[in-house]
This record gives sequence, C-alpha cells and structure tokens, in this order.
Amino acid sequence: MRGTVEGIYVAERSGQPMRTVTAVVGEAGRGLLGDRHCRPSDAPPLAPGDRVPDLSLVEAEVLEALREEHGIELAPEETRRNLVTRGVRLNDLIGRQFRLGGLVCEGVEVCEPCVHMQQRVGKPVLRPLVHRGGLRARILQGGTVRVGEPIEAVEAVVPA
Repeated sequence: MRGTVEGIYVAERSGQPMRTVTAVVGEAGRGLLGDRHCRPSDAPPLAPGDRVPDLSLVEAEVLEALREEHGIELAPEETRRNLVTRGVRLNDLIGRQFRLGGLVCEGVEVCEPCVHMQQRVGKPVLRPLVHRGGLRARILQGGTVRVGEPIEAVEAVVPA
C-alpha cells in the first residue's frame, strides 16, 4: 500500500478558513504545529488509551466521487481535514501504523462528516460522506510532512 500527500491544510483558530501550506511539522502528543487542534507544549501528557487525534485526512478520490456521483463540488479545504491523500484507502489504516512523509502515525477512527460541516459549506454532504469522511490519526513520531511525499503502512516487526 502506497499513496501520496496531495494537499496540506491548517487553520490557526477554530472557525477560521483553512489555508494551504506545502509542509507542516507534527509533534507526537500535540498535533500539527500552527493548527487549531495542536495542544499546547505545556499540556499534560495524554494517558494511554486517550483518543485525541492529532490530525485528520481525507481521500482525493472521495471528493472526486462526491462530484461524479452526487454533483457536489467540495474543495479540499471545505472538508476541514488537514491532509488530502491519493492512492490509499484511509479506512484500511484504522488501528495500523503508517509513515506520512517524516511522521509516523496510527489510524484512530473514521472521521465521519458532521452537521456542522454540512451547515458550514451549505452543501448536502452529510449522507454521501458517511463512512468516507476521512481518518483521524495520532502522531507517534514527530517530523515534517510535505506535499508529494509518500504514505506507507509500517509493517509490524516480527520477533526472531
């Protein structure tokens, strides 16, 4: 399994428009630096099992299918997801570790569409995006991710 990062989007504060960037730094336990969901550096560490995702992703193919199947044009930044991917089924990454450029992440859960997003964009996207709204992920190892970099599953190490 191998895909690519097609776009990166962040917003400094909740409610602000997402802006396009060509690269972003992510830190384990915090999130993407400069994004509204990034936790402060002095925040208490997450406890094992905490399900606070650090970033969100959506497939470019889903946005294309939305247009082709439902006639709904949804720009990547309108999804409010941080990364747009191509060539990888994000739902297959739930519970798996994957490399995202210089980051190592773990897929946490499907990022279902919400009524808030539908109201914000003013388009009937809720139903067509059910189970295809993207992926929430946790950063396990920090680094930088850039547009065009690969997305690859990290294979589990088998003990000798």
